[in-house]
Amino acid sequence: MQAAAQRGTEQSSCQSQPDQSQPNQSQRADTAGESEPSIDRAHVGVVFALGLEAGGLEDMLSGVVTIRGYGFALREGGLKGRRVLVACSGPGKARAAKVTEALIAGHRPLWVISAGFAGGLDPKLRRGDLLIVEQVVDASGQQIDVDIGLDHAALGESSGVHAGRLLTVDRVVRRPEEKRQLAERFQAAAVDMESFAVAEVCRRHDVHFLGVRAVTDTVDDPLPADVERLLHQRSGAARLGAALSTLLNRPGSAKDMWQLHQRAVVASDRLAKFIAGLVEQLAPESRK
Repeated sequence: MQAAAQRGTEQSSCQSQPDQSQPNQSQRADTAGESEPSIDRAHVGVVFALGLEAGGLEDMLSGVVTIRGYGFALREGGLKGRRVLVACSGPGKARAAKVTEALIAGHRPLWVISAGFAGGLDPKLRRGDLLIVEQVVDASGQQIDVDIGLDHAALGESSGVHAGRLLTVDRVVRRPEEKRQLAERFQAAAVDMESFAVAEVCRRHDVHFLGVRAVTDTVDDPLPADVERLLHQRSGAARLGAALSTLLNRPGSAKDMWQLHQRAVVASDRLAKFIAGLVEQLAPESRK
C-alpha cells in the first residue's frame, strides 16, 4: 500500500465495515451466484490494504460470497480449484495485523499472501513490475525471512518480476531523496505499510506466508502531498470529502490523481493474474 492516492475515493466490496459480531451463515450474502462447495479450511487468504489493490483479484473469483464481521469484510470464492478469501484491512500495520488474526482464527488458511502496491526503492524496479518478497523488514531492523524456494534463474527470464527485500514503514514515503535513503539503510527493493505485520502474525500462528507487491511509483517518482491525507480517511464519504477538498484547494491535483488511478488499475490487474498463478501451484493436498 505505498503509493495509493488513487484509492482515496475508491468504494470497494471489501472495504472496512462498522464493527459487527462474529460472522455466521445468516450474515453471508451471495453476490455472484452459487458458491463452490465449502471445505473445512481455506486454501489461501489474501490481505490487501484497500479496494483498488484487490479489485483485479476479486474479479477473477467465482461463486463469490461476502462475509462481514470483525470490523471488515471478506470476499470468498473459487480460483483455480482453490477456496480463496480476499480481505481489505485498511492501511498500516495495526489494521493489517488485526485482519490477519481474524482471517486465521475464522478460516484457518494454509497460506496467507500479503499483496498490494509498493513504492520502488531499487532503481531496477519500474512501474508495473512485481516484487516477490524474500525478506520483509520493519523500520527497527527486525527481519522475517520468507523461504519459498525461488528459482532465480527462471525468475531472471520473467520480464518485470523481481525477488528481494521489502521494507514496511508507518507512513507514505513520497520524496525520491527519502526513498534513496531508505534503500541504502535497509538494502530493500521496495516499501509498503503492511507486509511485516502480516508476516509476523503468520509466523506466530505457524501459517505459510507469501508477499507479492506491484510497484506503482519508482524511486524517482515523487508522490503528491495529498496522498497520505486521502489514504487515512476511514470511510468512503470521508475519502470523497477529502478528495473534493484537495481538488478545490489544488485544482491541478486532478491530473495527478487520474494518472495514479490509471497506474493502479493496470498494477491491480497484473498483480491479480500473478497471484492466480501462485494459487494454482499451492497444492490442496496439504490441507489438514
